Amino acid sequence: MACPDPEPEIRVAPRGPAWRGAHLMLACATLLTASAVAGQGMSGAATGAQAASESEEGIPVTDALTREKCGTCHTPDAKGNMSRISWLRTTPEGWDQAIKRMVRLNGAAVTPDDARHIVHYLADSHGLAPDEARPVSYYVEHRAVDETNIPSESVRTACAACHAFAQPLSWRRSASEWKLLQDFHVALYSQADSQYRRPAVDEPGDVFGKTTPVVNKPGTIPLTSGTVALAYLRKTAPLHTPEWSAWSARAQSPHVAGKWLVNANLTGKGTFFGTMEVLPGKTADSFVTRTTLQSLSGGPSITTTGSGVVYAGYSWRGRAQTGASGAIAPDSLDQPVRQVLQFASDRKSAAGRWFWGEYQEFGYGVTLTRADGAPVIGAISPGGIPAGARGQTLRILGDAFPAGLTTHDIDLGHGLSVTRIVSASPGELVVSVDAEGDVPAGLHDVTVGSAVLTAALPVWHKVAYIAVEPDSALARLGGAAHPAGYSQYEAIGYDAGLDGKPHTADDVKVGVVEADFSLEEFRDTWYDDDIKYVGKITPAGFFQPNLDGPNPQRPGNRDNYGNVWVVAKARGLKDANGDPLTAKSYLVVSIPSFKRWDQPEVAQ
Repeated sequence: MACPDPEPEIRVAPRGPAWRGAHLMLACATLLTASAVAGQGMSGAATGAQAASESEEGIPVTDALTREKCGTCHTPDAKGNMSRISWLRTTPEGWDQAIKRMVRLNGAAVTPDDARHIVHYLADSHGLAPDEARPVSYYVEHRAVDETNIPSESVRTACAACHAFAQPLSWRRSASEWKLLQDFHVALYSQADSQYRRPAVDEPGDVFGKTTPVVNKPGTIPLTSGTVALAYLRKTAPLHTPEWSAWSARAQSPHVAGKWLVNANLTGKGTFFGTMEVLPGKTADSFVTRTTLQSLSGGPSITTTGSGVVYAGYSWRGRAQTGASGAIAPDSLDQPVRQVLQFASDRKSAAGRWFWGEYQEFGYGVTLTRADGAPVIGAISPGGIPAGARGQTLRILGDAFPAGLTTHDIDLGHGLSVTRIVSASPGELVVSVDAEGDVPAGLHDVTVGSAVLTAALPVWHKVAYIAVEPDSALARLGGAAHPAGYSQYEAIGYDAGLDGKPHTADDVKVGVVEADFSLEEFRDTWYDDDIKYVGKITPAGFFQPNLDGPNPQRPGNRDNYGNVWVVAKARGLKDANGDPLTAKSYLVVSIPSFKRWDQPEVAQ
């Protein structure tokens, strides 16, 4: 019985809007599973030979079921190492993909329960340390990001022309395993050989990101992109690392049951605050949840129930639902969500994303703060205070605030003074704040007694410019034969900071500003007409793509794909010329993704 297909590939926006369109469509349409392969179809004899040739110390496989189900092809040695498996480490999603490939390609006889057990064991004992997983967490959280972590164009050519660079960086392999992975790409994908053989143009450089140009001497074999990428991955993602050694020595069972404060931000919907009760489940690593969130802008509350699994003591994978039935709008807060979180080592906080949608395009950015009986701050509202404000109302939300607090117990930093406590309860303080006119723009800590929320309160003088978030996105045509992929936008205001220069490091993010959204043609041909066909955007920034085609009303009977600008025009905010502040975001509207993946066993 074959396991279900793996999870959808993340949508990653490459650099530079001028060429994002074609690259985004290619990256999101490409089917990549090769770098998740563990066994890759080798026979027992071949894998035994591979194990014998390994020069690095393997990680023994001690779980009986894993040895039973995988040992037919992955032969063990006297130390308990299993060929291939003992020289690999990756995320729960990576091991899940590997098992599915073994089922499809090699007929591995595992039931869904077997798969869950093996994934859990391997994610625990052959996984990633928290410090290794954190830099690529956006991949499993399905965030659309600009991957600025690609160290050179040669590495991009070899490793990120067809998929996110986070895919290989989610693995740790021995030196020989990285070479075997490259060889497997060549055997399975014809384009991989071409990409690897392209002459390298540069090599990864120093810690400042400066690359080193490649100059091949006449008469020598040119250095290739594949060679550069292989050297980089062997150095950057080896099997044995200090992070893994330290984590393995102190890893514990997941002690995450209890009450957590939830601060959740949803593009276009604002900030939500509430609590998540985590209760023990049927096993030591499984839990059930009940979450209540309240919109800080006055919307209705949301209550969900769900469940989750913790891998390696820190990686949460869960699901939650409101119980709503019938037709639910794509952007409705009643949609079931998938949860990906990473708990901090002290288990006092966690961060991640709760998402939904046919393409995981909707999602909360979430932080959790443990409520263990000590005073703790989880969120503040509104999100900032203008310099010179008098009597500004500020809500401080948290847990276990002590009775009898005075204004002297609440510190917002230099230039801000709490003049009055309007109301107080164990979970919320409402205070009145005065801000001096010359207080510098910046992020202030919020302190209530012994509780501190760092860099939580923006103080600003003037909104110098706005930006549209996300700054680039991918939507999918759909509605006739295939599901649609939507996109939601909001406008963010920024103070230019102490240097008075916009778009520099000291700029202060003020928060969401009111704006009206529209579409504008992104002109890359003389006869561009994409704006007529790609879809519509509401004034509130919700983009709904057109139907999947082909469209007989369009020249050439083409689909309704294209690329456009999403334009935000701020309400009541002017530039130096007295014109409304505006900003743009680049949007690619692509054809449906015809291959759908999922991996329910990772999240129960």
